[in-house]
Amino acid sequence: MTTSELRGGPTQPEVCAVALEKLGISPGDYAIDIGCGTGSVSIAIAKTAEHVFAIDLRPEAINVARETIESAGCRNITLIEGDAIQFLSEKQKIDVAFIGGTKGLSEILLALAEKRVRSIVVNAVLLETAALAIAEMRSLGIFSEAIHIQVSRSYDLLGKTMFKPINPIYIIVGGCSRC
Repeated sequence: MTTSELRGGPTQPEVCAVALEKLGISPGDYAIDIGCGTGSVSIAIAKTAEHVFAIDLRPEAINVARETIESAGCRNITLIEGDAIQFLSEKQKIDVAFIGGTKGLSEILLALAEKRVRSIVVNAVLLETAALAIAEMRSLGIFSEAIHIQVSRSYDLLGKTMFKPINPIYIIVGGCSRC
């Protein structure tokens, strides 16, 4: 399976750059990438973090992520096929969390708030998911901001330059840095 066949990925580099900036990863951080998909965000996080736990429910996503991570030569990423809630109930230290998969989002945000995760970033393509993330983060007292990003890429059209838009995305930011 190629990344183009995997639903929901990969995260575009421009979107990833903004999400990483908002995540505020520091050396020594333990990070979690929930709904890791292709593994591209996990790799980007791993460049700074001490260790990344990349989790996805889908076996096909884990297979693609494994190939992507191995190709990148990353050794500080642990792939986990399974439920993020289960993992969060067992793992003690998480400093930053990126959420790209939204199954069980309310429960995941609650678990991250209970763990007092310093920085949480949710990437959402659906308005309803963005609204849910904002509402849940507000109710938990961990909401900081929401950002809407639209990226367009140039392409050649009869010797001229035209732009083709990529799907817009919402980046919802929060965390326990102030709670």
